[in-house]
Amino acid sequence: MNKIENSFLNKNQFGDDFLWGVSTAAFQIEGAHDADGKGSSIWDVFTAQKGKVKNGHHALTACDFYNSYQNDIDLIRELNIPNFRFSISWTRIMPTGIHPVNQAGIDYYNKIIDSLLASGIEPWITLYHWDLPHVLETKGGWTNRESVTWFSEYVAVCAQHFGDRVKNWMVINEPSVFTGAGYFLGIHAPGKKGITNYLKAMHHVTLATAAGAKILRDKVQDANIGTTFSCTHIEPATQNQKDIDAAKRVDTLLNRTFIEPILGLGYPQADLPVLKKLNNYILADDLNNLAFDFDFIGLQCYTREVVKSSILIPYIGAELISAEKRNVISTDMGWEVYPPALYEVLKKFNEYKNIKKIIITENGAAFPDILTNGKVYDIKRTHYIQDHLEQILKAKKDGLNVEGYFVWSLTDNFEWAEGYNARFGLIHVDFDTQQRTIKHSGLWFKDFLS
Repeated sequence: MNKIENSFLNKNQFGDDFLWGVSTAAFQIEGAHDADGKGSSIWDVFTAQKGKVKNGHHALTACDFYNSYQNDIDLIRELNIPNFRFSISWTRIMPTGIHPVNQAGIDYYNKIIDSLLASGIEPWITLYHWDLPHVLETKGGWTNRESVTWFSEYVAVCAQHFGDRVKNWMVINEPSVFTGAGYFLGIHAPGKKGITNYLKAMHHVTLATAAGAKILRDKVQDANIGTTFSCTHIEPATQNQKDIDAAKRVDTLLNRTFIEPILGLGYPQADLPVLKKLNNYILADDLNNLAFDFDFIGLQCYTREVVKSSILIPYIGAELISAEKRNVISTDMGWEVYPPALYEVLKKFNEYKNIKKIIITENGAAFPDILTNGKVYDIKRTHYIQDHLEQILKAKKDGLNVEGYFVWSLTDNFEWAEGYNARFGLIHVDFDTQQRTIKHSGLWFKDFLS
């Protein structure tokens, strides 16, 4: 049997209320980096620096979604995708990160929202997908406690202008990734390093997540409010106790550090002692202000990590063993293809009893595309999506809480420090001509959703 053409999967197996969608992010697709009053973000500045992005790629044009949004919305409708997740560029709304508001930015997102609704597609807004205004970064960015106030003012503006039509909101995308890569390792914008920067950013981002959600609850009637977390299934390299303990520390860092305070459980300091340094930045009432009763939690899972103990790695005493070293099948990002990771992540997060609803808000893979006679073949990506949907179906049959699945991503895009080298899209983009071609995976998903 050809699995791709004759997959036993049927969307009806997931239930009538299961949510199907596709996800994007403003900086990765919009381009038009300085159009109509847009301010500069930390990623605009970061990509302009030599050696920060592979091959010197930048996102000045990206997928030109800013100008071609109607064409892409038409493609979403053609693919039978009922929900579209996109993010707001903070610097289009508030070019310096604070007041005044740029009306041209408001008008732009109003056009997208109205076009989606006219096409029968439900908009899902992510308020922050990594593109902090550069002006705010010059004041310390997320390491500055004032960032909670800056973000709150921005959220209030978005709620005021879009809340009459948009009911589905995600506050902050993958805080563990942009704080870790941007404020500890320095490999993402703004390129800062060090444990102090990281811990300050971690705490302020978590405070901002709850603060933003409270504003949405107050200002948007009948809002469906969530936030998203990057999650990874962690396994020890051996059953040696040192490796088991190392895996627990990595699991705490990657999967628990940001969600547990949001759920009112506080930071998991007992299982990752370096987090006790956070006490230097926690003020009176902060722990109460970290928590919010979200309507849903978005989980974003792509792979698993295998961990061994290492005394050479500070703070965490653990090392990830790459997919290449383990000689396993991997994507163009070097991530192991391991579909059961999604089931294991769902099982793990179902143990938190105060999560109302779980949605997989990103899942996908970067693989090479084969272009032949005007068609784009990406069989590996199609297999990847099918295999992960099977894991979701297994989870549902086992009674686990999972109520939606969003593919990353609609189109090939600017993949952060990887530039345009890693293609995740259901739709191929020729970045020279901006021509779109639906890939085999996109056609399969279209048929699946029909």
